[in-house]
Amino acid sequence: MPLNMNRDVFITCAITGSGGTQDRSPHVPRSPREIADSAIDAAKAGAAIVHCHVRDPETGVASRKVEYYREVTDRIRSADVDVVLNLTAGMGGDITFGSTEAPLPVNENGTDMVGATERMAHIRECLPEICTLDCGTMNFAEADYVMTNTPGMLRAMGSMMTELGVMPEIEAFDTGHLWFAKELVKEGTLASPALVQLCMGVPWGAPNDLNTFMAMVNNIPNDWTWSAFSLGRDQMPYAAAAVLAGGNVRVGLEDNLFLEKGVLATNAQLVEKAVGIVEGLGARIAGPEAVREKLGLTKRAPAAQGA
Repeated sequence: MPLNMNRDVFITCAITGSGGTQDRSPHVPRSPREIADSAIDAAKAGAAIVHCHVRDPETGVASRKVEYYREVTDRIRSADVDVVLNLTAGMGGDITFGSTEAPLPVNENGTDMVGATERMAHIRECLPEICTLDCGTMNFAEADYVMTNTPGMLRAMGSMMTELGVMPEIEAFDTGHLWFAKELVKEGTLASPALVQLCMGVPWGAPNDLNTFMAMVNNIPNDWTWSAFSLGRDQMPYAAAAVLAGGNVRVGLEDNLFLEKGVLATNAQLVEKAVGIVEGLGARIAGPEAVREKLGLTKRAPAAQGA
């Protein structure tokens, strides 16, 4: 199919993620204040959307504590720069099994599996404009860790997002995830047109070759909005690929720690580099207001102002 380049591109910055990167770079934010400050800097650099996880401020380990999300949300909304807030709802679906000969009981150290209501507690409390919905179960690189999102769980969480007026960002790590997302829209669990993030090169989901990428792109309904990313050194090439294929861009320390070989990056630097790529291709950078208009989002005021 002929390429249909996107001329008005928004950039999402994934600020910190949930992976074990906190000790690999001093720029990976841990505390709510650090996460919010990094998100604000990314917005000033050109990100229209910031995608946030939270971590334990002392250890840097991923967390689901609602009070951390509340602080991050309030700090970002009170900042002197506008940005669309996207909170993860992917936590709470982790299972780490025992050995191959004795998979049960599960390994409690790596398992965090809770119900839909608990997984959505911080979304209900903070009411971000967008939150993620990981539309499937998959093996990650770790030998016995499974990201678990059953059809029933996804229907329950998707219904909660719709009822709360929070737009789901469908995270598609493989072709079947996108297939199920279209089913959720078809049955009315999610609204149409939908928002999709193509997650390329995450072991063991969709590989980050361009043939697989375009197969994913070609299966997105024409009226949906989509973005894409890949990991590590492929982050910036996929910024260009996404624009050329008609989509939007995600960068950030969740997916890549380096500005170039041997040079650790900040989130703002990664956004600045993506801005240069997008504009170098002849496209424009869309701001948060343009994103809200495109996606039908309503900006929420800081808590102190009654939101």
